[in-house]
Amino acid sequence: MLLLAIDTSTTAITAALCDGDSVLAEATTLDARAHAEHLAPGIRTVLADVGARPADVTDVAVGTGPGPFTGLRVGIATARTFAFALGVPVHGVCSLDALAHAAWLAEPERAGELLVATDARRKEVYAAVYRLSASGAERVDGPCVSRAADLPEPVRSLPAVGRGPLLYPGALPHGAPPLDVSAGTLADLAVRRLRAGERLPGVDPLYLRRPDAAPTGSTGPSRKSTLG
Repeated sequence: MLLLAIDTSTTAITAALCDGDSVLAEATTLDARAHAEHLAPGIRTVLADVGARPADVTDVAVGTGPGPFTGLRVGIATARTFAFALGVPVHGVCSLDALAHAAWLAEPERAGELLVATDARRKEVYAAVYRLSASGAERVDGPCVSRAADLPEPVRSLPAVGRGPLLYPGALPHGAPPLDVSAGTLADLAVRRLRAGERLPGVDPLYLRRPDAAPTGSTGPSRKSTLG
């Protein structure tokens, strides 16, 4: 296996290669706006770092968000095109799952609930709640898009990762790293799920709401909710 992992759902434009046992290379650029400019060079960098060609890739995994429309679309479109060109499978992974997995990898003995809250712009966060145990991080609620202060108080009081606590410390006072998705961590999570026999979802993006640019006269509710 040589799995290429990509995520563009957060400020990190990130790509990594995993051989099924370990992450071989990772390239990350922090830029909230220029996803299209940085992703392809990042993919070329990780391939060059391990002396691999695109044709050596056997699988592609991509973060499906939730995330801002334009950045998320860049990563998913790139993953689909890369996989189609090579005739290899492409797997979707919720990007918030990858952040929770990173927190678990840092402290695998940790137990309890964890909030993942990333920047949704418009003064909102994308959020989900996870239960951490010896077996990993299991999503138990979400994802949703909401103002941080509108999340239920028991949720806001949880330990949290992602940029949400950095942006809204008054509402989310217990923030800690990581801030952004790592493609290496996403690759590790995808491989674990595949080896466990899980059928990974497709790569439809989790936008949770309409894009900023919409046709004139477009109506209808956004997919906005809060955690219960």
